[in-house]
Amino acid sequence: MRKSLVRWLGLCLLLAVALGAHAQAWPTQPVRFIVPFPPGGTTDQIIRHAQPHLQQSLGTQIVIENRGGASGAIGTGVAAKSAPDGYTFVLVFDTHGVNPSLIPGMTFDTLKDLAPVMLIGKSPMVFTTHPTTPYKTFRDVLAATRANPNSVSYGSIGSGSLAHLFVTLISKQGGFSLTHVPYKGGGPLVTDSVAGHVPVSIATAALLAPHIQSGKLRALAVTSPQRFPQLPEVPTLAEQGVAGLDAEAWWGLLAPAKTPAPIIARMNAEFAKALRVPAVNERLTQQGVVLSLSQPEEFGKFVAGEVERWGKVVRENAITAGQ
Repeated sequence: MRKSLVRWLGLCLLLAVALGAHAQAWPTQPVRFIVPFPPGGTTDQIIRHAQPHLQQSLGTQIVIENRGGASGAIGTGVAAKSAPDGYTFVLVFDTHGVNPSLIPGMTFDTLKDLAPVMLIGKSPMVFTTHPTTPYKTFRDVLAATRANPNSVSYGSIGSGSLAHLFVTLISKQGGFSLTHVPYKGGGPLVTDSVAGHVPVSIATAALLAPHIQSGKLRALAVTSPQRFPQLPEVPTLAEQGVAGLDAEAWWGLLAPAKTPAPIIARMNAEFAKALRVPAVNERLTQQGVVLSLSQPEEFGKFVAGEVERWGKVVRENAITAGQ
């Protein structure tokens, strides 16, 4: 019995030493970062801003691979099925917490098949309108839709997006109704919003802030608990009578499940260091991203909370991706 215990402890020690040695040797080849969206979006730009600094600190090439489709589920699925050897990571957007409830037959388990590395950052969403509409604040939108239900339309980046689910949530709890106009991405939404073809829009500050600052759109409210530093004049929903409800877009970094913990810890530290470089931080701030740079365990709990929260909204309102 005692010999077995000693042998078992010895094996554990050898395993720990082997893992530590592996992490110290890592990386010995290029590291792949999958972006599960087309090039050009905020998710893509985060890794491209960090790329040269990561390459310098890790001493290896960083390969960026865009695998768009299914609100990020296709590229994320590729990462989930990759070898857990520290040479594949995936950047995800807030759709990662929504997809499990909206996409039937996903090829991976969001919580079991991926290991959390870091919550990179957040950005509030912003309700906007065209300057020619009568809406000066979100209170005006509420007054209009309460007087005439479904008379006000709003656009989002798509059915089942975080913006869509959030408006469904606040409408139900606030006793008002808005008509959803889903677009196929941020580009078409912005085009119609700036042209005045959709009365109200909701999307991330990263997407809409430039058009607010140029005067092409009027901001009505931010969805964060506090005012957003980049748009300090824009009140929160809570300030306008929609209290206790908030939502923020977010970006995170994941690895295949069973990636060695020492490698995850190293990537967490190196990625955070790259994003803290003043020039990188400034560019992301201008794009509306407020850095979080969490530890892996904290991010894991965050993702689980997002899956639970938005899954409940989807189920209770029978929302589908094609709605």
